[in-house]
Amino acid sequence: MTDISNPHAPLDVPPAEATRAFARIGLLSFGGPAAQIAVMHRILVEEKGWLTEKQFLHALNFCMLLPGPEAMQLATYAGWLMHGVRGGLIAGLLFIAPGLVMMLALSAVFVVAGDVPVVAGLLYGLKAAVLAVVVQALIKVSRRALGSAAMIVIAIAAFVGIALLRLPFPLIIALAALTGALLHLAAPHLLPAAKGSDEPHASSITVRGQDHGAVARTTVLWLAIWLVPLAALLVLLGRGDVFVDAALFFSQTAIVTFGGAYAVLAYVGQQAVDLHGWLTPGEMLAGLGLAETTLGPLVLVLVFVGFVGGASLGGMEPLVGGLLGGLVAAFFTFVPCFLWIFAGAPYVEALRNVRWLAASLAAITAAVVGVIANLAVWFGLNVLFGAFENVRTGPFFVPDIDWAGFDRVAAAIGIAAAVALIRFKLGLFAVLGAAAVAGVLATMMV
Repeated sequence: MTDISNPHAPLDVPPAEATRAFARIGLLSFGGPAAQIAVMHRILVEEKGWLTEKQFLHALNFCMLLPGPEAMQLATYAGWLMHGVRGGLIAGLLFIAPGLVMMLALSAVFVVAGDVPVVAGLLYGLKAAVLAVVVQALIKVSRRALGSAAMIVIAIAAFVGIALLRLPFPLIIALAALTGALLHLAAPHLLPAAKGSDEPHASSITVRGQDHGAVARTTVLWLAIWLVPLAALLVLLGRGDVFVDAALFFSQTAIVTFGGAYAVLAYVGQQAVDLHGWLTPGEMLAGLGLAETTLGPLVLVLVFVGFVGGASLGGMEPLVGGLLGGLVAAFFTFVPCFLWIFAGAPYVEALRNVRWLAASLAAITAAVVGVIANLAVWFGLNVLFGAFENVRTGPFFVPDIDWAGFDRVAAAIGIAAAVALIRFKLGLFAVLGAAAVAGVLATMMV
């Protein structure tokens, strides 16, 4: 494996010590990306002093531009800064592994015992609380992304496109990127976030001429690690097999999921639930609730999707099919994340200062607000009214809701969770735990 080391790393960190530190980060990676990034900063910058503040922020900014889970990619980038590709691989795997094991175990419990009253009650409460978590995420992303009227218009257009016109998520991302680039050329003042950085190139990373070949070889290697297994599955099993379809789907997801985990959930909901039929909206909500309680990136919910799909449609014993489906989801979700870091990190400063690209990415971030708003509506309708159909009215698809089926208990749990998270800023685990207990009590009283 080709290593591309950073010639400006602040310290010669012993590999064994770095491995122990990244293992510690992986075991502390509860609470979503903000908390995970804070843990990494405390350990790598404040405690160990292995990375400077500037290196850490440059790495974080780059990872925020990429599709996929930014916290996992930041861990990978930090490992790469210290020990090249090998260090990045170790850091990224240690960040994923604890949560992956937990999610596979919880997915197995769901498949085997999801109908047991106590488990069903726990999931009922979690699903109601998840709606509050998504609303909280929508508020946070909106405050950061919608800094101008143009951004608000892009967000509204994205919501209409995905919620009412049923446009594919990748198309919405592409249109937003094109809009941002065109606005930058025609009216850059409408996109203040796209003005670019005036900082000098005080990069912690310099790619010298003789390193370009090494970057290319590393890129080809990781493309092969990703695409050769995908091609093998296609040849051996053919299209229509659930594991092949899952490999293709999660590979596509890894390419288009700009904007973090909540953006990908809208895409997964549109495809895995409505198109492939791997799981129901209620099961998707349950999976997100479980993912919120585990270590690692929230995008591990895709492992749950793969597990449930493999268990129900894999044509084998449910736990075996589920395990294979979960591992397929994990492989084709996270291998591209390593590729983005190892191929892009050496050129991070050049990318950060391409202003039309910054404009496109700012517009994508605004569009993600609309996508998350659609996710909140979709989850809310499923939590509060159960299954529903979309009725076509002209060019629009409008939900046909049975108002008599309104779930008052789920609404009460969701509202209480929202107040606790947003108004009183209580901890996520305390809120999810209380919601789960409330769900059990509500189920037992029925």
